[in-house]
Amino acid sequence: MKSIRFGLVALALALLSGHAVAQSYPTHPVKILVTIPPGGAPDIAARLLAQRMSETIGSSFFVENRSGANGNVAADAIAKGDPDGYTLIVAADSLLTINPHVYPSLPYDPLKDLLPVSSIASNQFFLSVNPTLPVKTVPELVEYAKKAKPPLPYASGGNGSQHQLGIEMLKQRAGIDLLHVPYRGGAPAGMATVAGETMVVLAGASNAGLLRGGQLRGLATTGTKRSPLFPELPPIADYYPGYDLTIWIGLFAPPATPEPIVTKLRNEVQKILKDQDFQQKLNVTGALEPLILSPQDFSALIKRDYDKYGKLVRDVGVKIQ
Repeated sequence: MKSIRFGLVALALALLSGHAVAQSYPTHPVKILVTIPPGGAPDIAARLLAQRMSETIGSSFFVENRSGANGNVAADAIAKGDPDGYTLIVAADSLLTINPHVYPSLPYDPLKDLLPVSSIASNQFFLSVNPTLPVKTVPELVEYAKKAKPPLPYASGGNGSQHQLGIEMLKQRAGIDLLHVPYRGGAPAGMATVAGETMVVLAGASNAGLLRGGQLRGLATTGTKRSPLFPELPPIADYYPGYDLTIWIGLFAPPATPEPIVTKLRNEVQKILKDQDFQQKLNVTGALEPLILSPQDFSALIKRDYDKYGKLVRDVGVKIQ
């Protein structure tokens, strides 16, 4: 009986201690790692969030870009980092749902060593072409590609990137052949298509200016609905039902980060995401839409996309050595 009472007392003290830590957290600056160079969607989301959290929480949140190996460098640092809430990571879904399938081995387990704090935003790509290509719709592109000899080259942000997998999904659905040309990120891939080195690309947030300026011609979106940024572009799913390449971005912490700190961060992030001014900045700056999910729904989304991309990677045969 005494041992039970002692255990209950110990549990109560631990809970009180955890809540006390959360109430005082943070007492010094919080670093948010981003897995890509400045300019892409995760970087945009992280910088906007860090600025607003610095204002609302009253302690400094700052971004550190730590790119390399499709985000694995930054992810490994988080996986092995101190679970104290002072080093976090903002990452796109590919870090957890694609990398495990395209790399023969990783120094960490993405599904176990990255603790989900909160979903942040969703995004989609825009199927785009060099304006010299005489196509203005998806059916016209498909028809042109079927006749092209040699196959039209398409740019991607790298082997195993969502740019590549999205085009490969289209190739499967449409029965066309396109030549993959990998670059080091979405921005260089977009510029390569502008320059005529390639003819097709899935343009993301970093290429939105090229679409607005006419250097790229948008044909369709990769999500399930039209984008508020380019509402004139129909979803690819209008032509190929079931096609969906919706990107999401989330905030993660090292494993074993105390739940009271995780809960405080999640509540603060989701409160910020509900603010209309913040939503507008997300959309205007990065073509992003707020994604507010419960912890259970966020975990389910991670698992669903992990399985979806795993099958696609196996079908395409993508591997990174």
